[in-house]
Amino acid sequence: MSKTVGPARRAAAATTTSEAAFGEVLALIQGARQRVARVANAEVIELYWRIGEYLHRRIEADGWAMGTVEQLAAYIARREPGRRGFSAQNLWRMRQFFLAYPPDSKLSTLLREVPWSSHLHILSRAKREEEREFYLRMTAQQGWQVREVARQIDSGLFERALLQPPKVSTALREMQPQAAQHFKDAYLLDFLALPEPHSEAELHRSLLMNLGRFLTELGRDFCYIGSEYPVQVGGQDFALDLLFFHRGLNCLVAIELKVTAFEPEHLGKLNFYLEALDRQVKKPHENPAIGLLLCASKDAEVVEYALSRSLSPALVAQYQMQLPDKRMLAEKLHEFYALSAPEAASAPTAATTTTATTKTKKRTARPQAPKRRKRDGP
Repeated sequence: MSKTVGPARRAAAATTTSEAAFGEVLALIQGARQRVARVANAEVIELYWRIGEYLHRRIEADGWAMGTVEQLAAYIARREPGRRGFSAQNLWRMRQFFLAYPPDSKLSTLLREVPWSSHLHILSRAKREEEREFYLRMTAQQGWQVREVARQIDSGLFERALLQPPKVSTALREMQPQAAQHFKDAYLLDFLALPEPHSEAELHRSLLMNLGRFLTELGRDFCYIGSEYPVQVGGQDFALDLLFFHRGLNCLVAIELKVTAFEPEHLGKLNFYLEALDRQVKKPHENPAIGLLLCASKDAEVVEYALSRSLSPALVAQYQMQLPDKRMLAEKLHEFYALSAPEAASAPTAATTTTATTKTKKRTARPQAPKRRKRDGP
């Protein structure tokens, strides 16, 4: 005897089908909007760079000064009423933008991927060429908004990445040579506003309540999987603090939290979890899991000893609840440059990096004035 499907069930099925079909159309619309935004931003950056080039040429050749630039701003305002972004101050910044990234700059393509508001922050706060390149690449790769750009500059991310590269085990370095580029030696968790002292439960709970900001601090390729992730071994139940997946490294990332200083025995439990994840959770096409031990503090030498013979792909980092002292970081960075190249202490070596691991190389002298020639893009 056949069963009839009631109107309510048919309507629910139709709604489900419609939702799936309509969702595909919505995805097309959103994808197109993102592409249009990228193209529009690239055109704006191209325009501002060209205006900066023009202003610089007229200043050098015809003696234009700030007064002339103010007249130009007023002229644009009269001829293009309602058009924003062409004040005298902003026009002057366009010239600075051109001078910072002259013709034939290796960053010409990258410039178009970063919004103007973020460019202004980087230009005003990052003085060294390699520092500007670092923040440009990080902004483009991580999709930072201008507020996050400002926060990372305030936290001294460039100085920390250069002076304090992440501490990784030998096994991790051999298994995933690029892994160090995706992790930090210290994670800034100032947005948690936790009291001192605080418990692991409070830290854990606060991270989950601020998961979006924690993901931003970790990096764009981190995807959240679960909290207190259950692992069963030999009839016993265990719970891993936090479990993520890293799209770039194609592997699970287990994070264990410690509100105390790092101790070598902490690695034992983390290694146990990594073995369980590889045997029970990892899919055949994925790489072995990576473990991150996030501690309140750590002794660099103790960490080095503990990781040097570790057979597991693990690393140790610390979390910080307050912004580091930028002046102290700047002084340490100056000392680093002086030791790396004493003769270039006043003109730092060029560092090229796409992530938190930074390599330095000797800076070549830049010509006093860039060649004037036509160019297709900034």
